[in-house]
Formats: sequence, structure tokens, C-alpha cells
Amino acid sequence: MRGFFVTGTDTGVGKTVVSAGLVWLLQQHGWRVAPVKPVAAGLEHIDGRWINADVLRLREACALPLDEADIGPLQLRAACAPHIAAALEGAAIAPHAVLDAVRRAAARADCVVVEGVGGWRVPLTDTWDSADLAAALGLPVVLVVGLRLGCLNHALLSADAIRARRLPLAGWVGNTLPPEMPWARENLSALRAHIAAPCLGLVPPLRDTGPRALTDHLNATAVLDALAAIP
Repeated sequence: MRGFFVTGTDTGVGKTVVSAGLVWLLQQHGWRVAPVKPVAAGLEHIDGRWINADVLRLREACALPLDEADIGPLQLRAACAPHIAAALEGAAIAPHAVLDAVRRAAARADCVVVEGVGGWRVPLTDTWDSADLAAALGLPVVLVVGLRLGCLNHALLSADAIRARRLPLAGWVGNTLPPEMPWARENLSALRAHIAAPCLGLVPPLRDTGPRALTDHLNATAVLDALAAIP
């Protein structure tokens, strides 16, 4: 399996926006890309159907004929940690089913962009979390860093935890979050100095967060080099 596993320094740091941007960028360079958010928690009832906004965004970025069930094979209604959302529905998250769904999508593409849940160690069951999911897939990891006060600690701890699972850190993307972070330049310099992986992009505050707009703020050469480095 070739592609990336996208995680974040926290929930709400822009993993889906960056994932959709990566899908769009790779497609523009000739790759057939399957985006997958294997576990998605938080549904809205719109026009008679339940919709997960993240899954919908990834589907809209995708050029392949994948539907929302392919991209978001397990969608839970409550917007909370997945193991809690599953329990509220009287369901259980089966690791083998989650992995099989990713592999089915990957079989229809040249590469995958798999978006994790929240940060690196979000529980999916009592004994299996998002880091275990990433390790089982064996994909290089892209870390989305929410650029705000406290991001240095969160980013460095996340990078250490990724390497502790013996997974390659393909790179990181800085995504600017409100309110404006003081001493942004100095914080970015520290991230570059202390994360031993390339910066794949820096996303400023954007009105248009669609995938086409995101690609203007991703380093295409660095992303393609990271993908080419995958054995």
C-alpha cells in the first residue's frame, strides 16, 4: 500500500482540509488517489440523510468513482471519541473490518490518503487506538500541526510518539488557527529545527479552504518526494 496516514496534534487542527489538499495535489500530478476516513464520528441530518462533513469534503476532492461509504466506511452519529460514539449506538468497532475497508479502497487506486481520528492516540476500542490503526497500515505519517500557542509541545510529543511506533514521519504541515499565534516566525523556526522531517506546507488563514486552494500552500516537490521515498 502506498500513500500517507494523516494525523494531527489535536482534534480540530485541519486534518481533513490538509488531507483533501493532498488528494487534490497528487491527482494533479497523475496519481489515482483514494481518500479514506475509516472511522468518522459526528453526523448531521441534512435533506433526509446523515452526513459527515469530513467524509463529504474528501469525496468532493476525489476524482475516482468512490462513494461516501467507500471513503467513510464507519460513520458514527455522536461527535465524540469513536469508542464512546460506538457504545452510544450499541455497536463495536472491529479492527479487522476497519483495515479491510482501507485495503478495499486502496485496491482501486495508485495510493491512499488515510485520515486518522483526532490526535495520534485516540481510542477506537478498549484495546486499539488510532496509532494502532496507523501501525497496522504501515503508511508514512503526515502530521498536521495546528499553529497556535502550545503547538511546539504538541508537535514534538506527537513526532516522538510516531517514531516510537517505528513509522516514518513523511513530513508535517503547519495550519494556522485563530487567534493569531504570537511570535509565529520563531515558533515555525523551532518546529523546523526540532522535527526531523520536511515541512510539506504552511497554510495561512483562508476564506476558501477547498482542496484546490490548499494546494497553493503545499510544497508539491516535498510531497511528491515523500511519496516516491516509500518502498
